[in-house]
Amino acid sequence: MDEAGILQNFQTTMQVVAIVTMPPLLVAMIAGLIIAILQAATQIQDQTLPLTVKIIAVSLTMAAFGVMLTNPLIEFSRGVFLNFPALAR
Repeated sequence: MDEAGILQNFQTTMQVVAIVTMPPLLVAMIAGLIIAILQAATQIQDQTLPLTVKIIAVSLTMAAFGVMLTNPLIEFSRGVFLNFPALAR
């Protein structure tokens, strides 16, 4: 496999990783920001509150959109396994 093919596969891999991880990361960031603002406004100093809310928010996001998020990963994996002989040469 030449350098262009390796770079193309690497770029596709990074795109799939971004597609799969972006929604849960955005939900965790937004939930953490909202909780941080509420903690600052009410002066609550509980350290477990943001973590608990983030875990619940990310879990709900993965439950709601898990199938949609994993489809690109499954299709990419299927393509890699089908093209493995050509990739390994």
